[in-house]
Amino acid sequence: MPSNEESLVYSVPEAGRLLSLSRVTAYEMVKQGVIPVLRFGKRMVVPKKAIEDMLNSVGKAKEI
Repeated sequence: MPSNEESLVYSVPEAGRLLSLSRVTAYEMVKQGVIPVLRFGKRMVVPKKAIEDMLNSVGKAKEI
């Protein structure tokens, strides 16, 4: 199995850890649509690109 650096997706708890969130908070952020997920049946995964895009977009709305 590839390491997290090579993985294209993370589990919700893994994404939460990367964002310094608790497991419960990560799932709540998914429920609110803050953290985007792909659903495969009951399984939810967070694309690595989605986390990178979220972090890269911080503050861009205020740039002039």
